[in-house]
Amino acid sequence: MCRQVFGFRLAMIALAAPSALINASPGVATRLVGAAVVVTFMGSYVLLRDWERFGPLLLRHPVLLAVDTLFGSLLLISAGPDTTIAYVSVCTPLLAGIVYGWRGAAVFASLQSVILLLVHATRRGLDAPPSETLILPGLCVIAGAVGSALRNLLLRFGAATEALTAVQARLAVTEAVSAERARLAREMHDSVAKTLHGVALAAEGLAGSAGATRVDARLVKQQAELVARSVRRAAAESRELLADLRREADPRHATDVLVELAARTRDFRARTGIVASYRPTGDHAVPPMPPAVARQLLTIATEAMENAYRHAGPARVEVAAGVHGDLLRIVVHDDGRGLPEDTTLEQLRRAGHFGLIGMVERAASVGARIRIGRGDHPHGTEVRLDLPLAALATEPEHDTQHPHRV
Repeated sequence: MCRQVFGFRLAMIALAAPSALINASPGVATRLVGAAVVVTFMGSYVLLRDWERFGPLLLRHPVLLAVDTLFGSLLLISAGPDTTIAYVSVCTPLLAGIVYGWRGAAVFASLQSVILLLVHATRRGLDAPPSETLILPGLCVIAGAVGSALRNLLLRFGAATEALTAVQARLAVTEAVSAERARLAREMHDSVAKTLHGVALAAEGLAGSAGATRVDARLVKQQAELVARSVRRAAAESRELLADLRREADPRHATDVLVELAARTRDFRARTGIVASYRPTGDHAVPPMPPAVARQLLTIATEAMENAYRHAGPARVEVAAGVHGDLLRIVVHDDGRGLPEDTTLEQLRRAGHFGLIGMVERAASVGARIRIGRGDHPHGTEVRLDLPLAALATEPEHDTQHPHRV
């Protein structure tokens, strides 16, 4: 605001300077008026050009504005109140109100009004109409009040802006914490929690076999080995989760998603006894991708198989993956019971089923689209994940706010 006022002053001084120099008497008067032109013009120019540097000096030293007022009065006496220099006089209390508040506005409005009255009395005598004599002093008073009001408004606006910034910072922290909590919940649900559930089931089977009337040593050994493998897997998943919390994935190390997906399908078949098959699709090789993206895709596919095993009772699970056009597509289909009609994420959330919710959130975090339903199959459930290949060249956005219908 002050910079704009000084810009206006600069223009008015430039317009009035020729008239002031022409009307000045030769000799000392001309030199004084010339000095006044230089001082007021350069002062306005410096403050207009570099207010951030020289503005604080004006704030700390009101005497600088008083000196500028006195030099401006020389121009006013020489050029006359009928020239554009009169607007410079009105700007002085406006500046004082903005910079110093109502007290400064009162002081400089009074000072400038006295100067204007003296100039009118000197140039036009005491017989000048009051309307001409008092109009500029009245404008000075009004300008001082306007400047003080603008100062209060700007201070309130600044306080409101600071409060809004603080609220936005707190909201950003809250959202970051909520996003991290949601991520940890997905990781725990999709890895350690499921494995520990499997350990519990295997241990129950082992206890039942060991407590039978006729103990089958071979079956007990198999069940004990299953418990041991499950425990080792839970420990490995826990270490992986903890390590992931302490480091950021290095995008220079790429992951072959298809190879890992085939391995996880074989592991699922060996662990559950369900007929599970994997087949590559598409006409192009899958480009390498950052471990962070690959981990999310693999976790979604693994979660789809685990959900089928735990809830659908399938006889067969089919996994397919490959590049189709500009998309990397991963499809997991089971021939189980399928989802009820019109199932939504909100219904699943209220019912405490967070597996599908976690899959949707993971897909959104890497920029992928996920569809869960029957697809083109007469029964069962198909999970289809489409990731644009262009997303592999950018950082994934951790956005979990978009609703998806299941």
